[in-house]
Amino acid sequence: MTQLPLDLGHRTAFGRADFLVAPCNEAAVAWLDRWPNWPGPALALCGPPRSGKTHLSEVWRARAGAVMIEPRDLASATVAERLAGRRAAVVDDADAADEEALLHLYNLLAERRGHLLIVAAEPPARWRIALPDLRSRLLAAPAVAVEPPDEAVLGAVLVKLFADRQLAIGEDVIPYLLVQLERSFAAAEAAVDALDAASLAEARAITVPLARQVLTRLAGRGPG
Repeated sequence: MTQLPLDLGHRTAFGRADFLVAPCNEAAVAWLDRWPNWPGPALALCGPPRSGKTHLSEVWRARAGAVMIEPRDLASATVAERLAGRRAAVVDDADAADEEALLHLYNLLAERRGHLLIVAAEPPARWRIALPDLRSRLLAAPAVAVEPPDEAVLGAVLVKLFADRQLAIGEDVIPYLLVQLERSFAAAEAAVDALDAASLAEARAITVPLARQVLTRLAGRGPG
């Protein structure tokens, strides 16, 4: 099997597997690495589901000592309590947060010379924001996208994941997986984990028939 000519960096995620740095996410990684030297109090991290943005935000949260706040837990009356004296926070699915509370959180962190990482599928410029003050602040914040991996990147990721486990695979396994899998690192990791377990449990080589069986099983399991 031919190794795809793509160099992938690695970064350890606190409490998680290694994060693969690739062209689809390197701009976001570079912005997070600039912290605390961001040009303002906030940064927007955007991307579709399973693109890795939540994973990246976890890396930053641990590095910055930030508190993670869910939109449902964000209310103006409890913002200071949620921060508990910290100077950094992450709000995932931030476009679903209460606007008054998000503005209060932004202002409080700005007063503390802290930072806010807002995570959402779309950049703030595409949100429907009713509060002018919140809109102006979020539009002034840099917005960086995490894109799904393309075929070359996903192929290289699959090669690496199999190699890390020292698994021998059929030459047609990678092309088959590239057709069948959704374009996400999470899907690639789940498939390789499942193939590794199935190969060991059934004492079978990793071939397309086994991959077909395993992917059918994964599809039947659904999310969760």
